[in-house]
Amino acid sequence: MIRKVLFPVDFSIVSEYAFGNCIPRFFASGAANELILFYALDLVPQSAEELEAVEEIERKYKKRIDEISKEFEEMGIKTKGIVRLGTPALEIAKIAEEEDVDLIYMPMKGENIFREMLIGSTAANVARAAKKPVLLVRYEWDRGKKSIKCYWDAKRVFERPLIAVDFSQCSEKVIRSTDVFKEFVKEAVLMHVVDYGRADEVEENAKKAMEGLKRYEEMLDFPVEKEVHTGVASKEILMTAPVKGATLIVIGKKGKSIIKELLLGSTAESVIRNSVLPVLVVPCG
Repeated sequence: MIRKVLFPVDFSIVSEYAFGNCIPRFFASGAANELILFYALDLVPQSAEELEAVEEIERKYKKRIDEISKEFEEMGIKTKGIVRLGTPALEIAKIAEEEDVDLIYMPMKGENIFREMLIGSTAANVARAAKKPVLLVRYEWDRGKKSIKCYWDAKRVFERPLIAVDFSQCSEKVIRSTDVFKEFVKEAVLMHVVDYGRADEVEENAKKAMEGLKRYEEMLDFPVEKEVHTGVASKEILMTAPVKGATLIVIGKKGKSIIKELLLGSTAESVIRNSVLPVLVVPCG
């Protein structure tokens, strides 16, 4: 069971859609117990006058957060609202640690969102910086309906996860991360991509990988379908997930350095950037 969910907001149209539609459905499924609403005010006062102005803005947003919290409380969702000055991605990561949340829910804007969304721009940085699992959910602007389109079903997100593993120590953390939502899983897809070895070693490596998946299968409390592919890991994961009817991609993030990950990229980075499905990023650093 997920005890606490941290939901950063920025009061954009996408953010308001998320906490007005998806969050209530998510909690209605029984997946979580408590909601932490957080707003990071990215302002640095340079004088006493500016400090006074910033404090007034902070009070304004705290009032708004408290109003939303009260609405969730009336729905039966235990809620706490927090406003803090600072860089959004870093403050979100800090709050997640301080509140000891089980999950950070981050809306991500798609390419067609017509309005700049600060949280959407921040989401990937939170996934890099946070020491808690981050659920990234993409939203798009539906031009025909002139409304926000969400690429997930908040009540079914954990029903059929695709769990990507590479047999490193990180993979064990990915497997253990499923404990908080295992009761909602009907069946999972356990996947490994062979992107290593010489051409004449591929078949043997694939056999060894299947044996490795069987060992991970024994660690899980729900049925799994095992998949071993060859090729570029991120591409295979992104193509296989919708084909297999996955409702979520679960993947580990190894890098400890934000700058290093930004420069070098990674399988997780590519999946985050290109997945339409929700992505649960599990920190391994």
